[in-house]
Amino acid sequence: MTLVDPTLDPNLSSDLIKEGTDASFMTDVIEASKHQPVIVDFWATWCGPCRTLGPALEKAVRAAKGAVKMVKIDVDANPAYAGQLRVQSIPTVYAFVNGQPVDGFQGAIPDSQIKAFIDKLSGGQGGSTETAQLLELGEESLGLNDLGGAAQAFAHVLQIEPENEKAIAGMARVYLADGDREQAVQTIAMAPLESKEPTVQSVRAQLALAAKAPTGASAELENKVAADPNDHQARFDLAEAQSAAGDFKGAVDNLLHIIKIDREWNEQAARKQLLVIFEAAGLSSDVAKDGRRRLSSILFS
Repeated sequence: MTLVDPTLDPNLSSDLIKEGTDASFMTDVIEASKHQPVIVDFWATWCGPCRTLGPALEKAVRAAKGAVKMVKIDVDANPAYAGQLRVQSIPTVYAFVNGQPVDGFQGAIPDSQIKAFIDKLSGGQGGSTETAQLLELGEESLGLNDLGGAAQAFAHVLQIEPENEKAIAGMARVYLADGDREQAVQTIAMAPLESKEPTVQSVRAQLALAAKAPTGASAELENKVAADPNDHQARFDLAEAQSAAGDFKGAVDNLLHIIKIDREWNEQAARKQLLVIFEAAGLSSDVAKDGRRRLSSILFS
């Protein structure tokens, strides 16, 4: 069987690119972007640069082979969302992830910049099956505590794509798992400060928790809590120590205990710390999901 490259046959990738309207924006862009990144091209038939940028964007989206989708919005026929997003000149391009605009640009740009824009949006997966496989291998190795294998996979990705944020976060997590906090700090600093990548945010939250951890031994704090279960400060310090050591579940249990008894204690310090732990554990992790459910049960009971 002969396989046809979808970058050469638009009919094979027509589902990746569609004409959108104000009426379909919620479905085509907001909801769709919760499953994969969506690029929105605001254009008009009379716009010269639009006729240059549009085909170049479509070509790059097809070359990404499903990593991103594209929706084209004619602003003359569909002015509502263009107005809401304050589109003042065209072409204007926005990238949506998880229902929110996360990046964008105005005007026609070179093909190389379009590719970089899509690669950044897709975590580097758009043009590289090898990169996606290596990232998956790194995650699997981390899950098995094979730090050497994980480091090798993430390092290989960074040789191919030095700015790949998932690989940067992966390497930082390897160092954290190995107890090398200083190297983890240096590694995660390679990612942009404004990074929206969840694994980058998770590593930064973990490092913030470790930096604030009390110097006292956990055993001593556990004894203080056992002696006086209503010693909120001791329980809070214990939760910080637990989270710094990676025991997110234990930390969540202790913080929820404080909130259940006195949700306003120390200007809601327990609730604020809980949110940091959810981010460190990963917002889609079982720890975060269960913790949010239990928190809601307490707050709305």
